[in-house]
Amino acid sequence: MNPPVTCIEDLRLMAKRRVPRAIFEYVDRGSYDEVTLRANKNDLDGIALRQRVAIDVEHRSTATTLLGEAATMPVAIAPTGLTGLNWGNGEMLAARAAQRYGVPFTLSTMSICSIEDVAGFVDQPFWFQLYVMRDRGFAASLIERAKAAKCSALVLTLDLQIQGQRHRDIKNGLAVPPRLTLGNALDVATKPAWALRVLAGKRKSFGNLDGYVKGADTLATLSQWIAGQFDPTLSWADVEWVRKLWGGKLILKGILDVEDAKIAASTGCDAIVVSNHGGRQLDGAVSSIRALPEIAQAVGDRTEVLFDGGVRSGQDVLKAVALGARGCMIGRAFLYGLGAMGEAGVTSALEIIRRELDVSMALTGTRDVQGVGPQIVHLPPGHALAPLAVTSTQPPSLKAA
Repeated sequence: MNPPVTCIEDLRLMAKRRVPRAIFEYVDRGSYDEVTLRANKNDLDGIALRQRVAIDVEHRSTATTLLGEAATMPVAIAPTGLTGLNWGNGEMLAARAAQRYGVPFTLSTMSICSIEDVAGFVDQPFWFQLYVMRDRGFAASLIERAKAAKCSALVLTLDLQIQGQRHRDIKNGLAVPPRLTLGNALDVATKPAWALRVLAGKRKSFGNLDGYVKGADTLATLSQWIAGQFDPTLSWADVEWVRKLWGGKLILKGILDVEDAKIAASTGCDAIVVSNHGGRQLDGAVSSIRALPEIAQAVGDRTEVLFDGGVRSGQDVLKAVALGARGCMIGRAFLYGLGAMGEAGVTSALEIIRRELDVSMALTGTRDVQGVGPQIVHLPPGHALAPLAVTSTQPPSLKAA
């Protein structure tokens, strides 16, 4: 009998037991020495919350809006590749869990289930993430398919012009193209339930590429095509091309530098995502949380600011919102839940984060998440973010009383 699931780490450990090592470490690990991967978590942990007392916090709300869409909390599910290899039909199940919970779901270009698969499985719009590849015709076709599926926002990822090397993926045979090893085969043999679920899934390969690449009928062949498609010539001109072709709400993901943030805001995008791709691209880059306050201050109200990188708890969400984010995108946290328990695990991950957010709001004297600001965090002198930590004698909830 499994012990109660009380935090995201419980889901992580459960997923580690149930998902083959190669797939689990594709989710769990980062690039090169994983300096940035660790910094994402450590820098969030290093921000202290200000405990407040004797404030009426009986009636609290975690509800907000993200790009004008109502959300039960300031969280959206991030786009993640190969999601359906963690659990059969994983993208479809995660989208339904997000819909039922009331938060946005983002489907990756590199998903196992296709845009149409997910659109036929849920009855509310979702977000779609786009890579602009060398084959601009493929990118244009994905945009048209996202329109046809009535996706409510397009998330354009900008930080994968060249793929960062992930040592564990290569050692595990998840290089491009994938490579089967004896260790992989033995590991999969010990996880028959996973194998049965994935085999029973609607697709076993990249669903959005199905039928597009001629002669590509295996994951290895499609991966070879993809490996040659990441485009180092990607520029702001391509962003403008996508914006005009799409015509709807546009989110630019992968912004980590304040100058890039200013340029991104000037494009007329609806939101930017402060992100280092979860520590999976440029190792040694600044953590997302260290980049967030300066970026949020620089763009002001010209565009919404979302945050991505190391979010494993409701307290992480609260800290990011305090330092300037409208909301957070979660990737690994929901994937751990999916790998652990399928759709129920994604719901569990969302509930854990919402519950932690609610309790932490109460203990910081906060009634409404939309009133959260830098006054609820405490940063020691000399901390990189300290200048933005504004001291207040009263929390926003008390001032509004």
